[in-house]
This record gives sequence, C-alpha cells and structure tokens, in this order.
Amino acid sequence: MTNPTFPGDRLPADLSKYIYGTTRLGDPSVAFDARVRMAREAMDTGVWFHTSHQYGDALSVLGKAFDEDRAHVPKVIIKIGNDSIDQLRASIETNLRPLGLSRVDIGQLCLGGPLAEDFANGGKCYEGLARLQQEGLVGHYVVEVFPWTSAVPLRALRAGHADAIVGGVITYFNPLQRFASNELWDLMRARRVPVIAMRTVAGGDVHRLRDVPGAAWKAYLQERAVEIAPIFERSQVAHWSEFCVRFAHSWPDVRATVGASGRSQGLAEFIAASREPIAPLPEPILSEIAALQRRWSSETDVLAEPWSM
Repeated sequence: MTNPTFPGDRLPADLSKYIYGTTRLGDPSVAFDARVRMAREAMDTGVWFHTSHQYGDALSVLGKAFDEDRAHVPKVIIKIGNDSIDQLRASIETNLRPLGLSRVDIGQLCLGGPLAEDFANGGKCYEGLARLQQEGLVGHYVVEVFPWTSAVPLRALRAGHADAIVGGVITYFNPLQRFASNELWDLMRARRVPVIAMRTVAGGDVHRLRDVPGAAWKAYLQERAVEIAPIFERSQVAHWSEFCVRFAHSWPDVRATVGASGRSQGLAEFIAASREPIAPLPEPILSEIAALQRRWSSETDVLAEPWSM
C-alpha cells in the first residue's frame, strides 16, 4: 500500500538551489591548473558540489583546489555504489581519499545487482546504510533514478521501505529530460518526494542542440530540442540557463539543480539564475513541457537500453 506522503524533507536545510557539477573538471583537454582555478571560482560562490571518481581526474583537481583553501571547502554530493554494502563502503573511501575529506554530505545511491534488489524489497541493506551514517561516513542519502532503473525506487517508495533513511531522489530533470518513468514520477509527486534535478541545461543551449550538427550527444536530444525551442522562445526568458533553472524550481518538490560548467560565464549564469526568489515559469509552459515529457518517457525513455541516453 502506498503511503500518502513522504515523511518529511530530510535533505540538509542549507542545500544550495544550484549545485556545481564537476564533470568538466575531468576534461584532460583543459590544463590542470586552469581546472583548479575553475574549481576555486566555484568554491568562492559558496554553493554545494556534485562529483564522482568516474569523472576523469576531477577528484584530483578538486583535491588540489580544496588544499589551497580548506576554509572554504564546499559540501558535496558524491556518487556511491554499487552491488553490495561492502562495495558501497569502498566507493565512499575511493571518492573521499583524493578530496581529503572524511564524510560524504549526501550519498547518491547508484544501486546495482543484489543491492538494488534488496533495496526494492526492504532488505538488510537499510541496516548497512544506517551503519554508514552512524559511523559518520555519510550524512544523507538520495537514490539515483534512470529510466532503466525506475522500477527499483518505485517498489521501495511504494512500499515505504526507503522512508526511514532516504531523503529523496536524484535524476536528470530539465526541459528535455525527465528520467523517472511516468509511474515513478506520478508516485514521487503524489508523495511529495524531494528531488535533486541533474543536468540543468540538458547538455547545452537548446538552439545549439537543435541546429548544430553533432552538438547533441544523441539524436533524441536534437529531436526534443526541435520541440522545446519554440516553447523557450515564447517564454521570452533571456537565457537558456535561466529558463532551465526556473523550470526545475517551478516544481515544488525540487530542492536543487545540478549543472556543470567549465567556463566562468556559464557558472555566473547559473549563479545569477539561482538567486532567490526564483520565479517559476508560467503554468501553460510547464504543462506543455510536462505533456511532452510524459510522451517521451513512454515512447522512448523506458524502452531504451541502459546508458544509451
């Protein structure tokens, strides 16, 4: 039986509305020192960071930046996983060591294999997750959602298994992507589950994704940009980044949006768009995008092979 509401918002009260994504800091085509300077610039804004050992040498870049100014080390969301509590513990250590940190402020649960099944069924993994918190290794948890993994959090949330320990969901959520399945999204909205929205601008400016060959990582993004660009234009919002930040925060359960940038200008645009109060987009625009996302989810997303989108 589905519980009527999620039991409170257990994510940190000081979670910034915009979270700096660090994927660009792992780009080896950019000089290491330049990436450290970019990290320091983001640190100076006071926002939270999101990172992972999967992002090239981003952890080394961050470790150097943190060492240069330990007084201003940001709070961090870190991807941790994968098939067992032991692997999850090892993942925590792998991520923390290069950063010179002792704690993951929010652990992004990337669940696979037996651990995912145990999570869905309300198994002993919850005791293991609680132990990691009791040991001070993790402050809070959010569960990662993709179209091909939506069934696991759907089962856990529907049965109430995750209520006692998970603070919310983290997923791609922007005008071109809503990676929770329709069924999971409906349950999340009904239960008022807190959301951290990743990939703020869907990989780039909507006109570039639509018009520049190769700008879109996959063909589906270019096709969706064709549909979204006229909506963006009708909104009369000046910048795509502002439109996307406002889109995410138009949904009452979205707590933050994670956007990556390797450029000072891109970071500045995110920071400017995230200053409170963040004005929601008009309801007709939100409804139009929501209808598109519902169609995209059923026609494409939930049918996609893992990691193909």
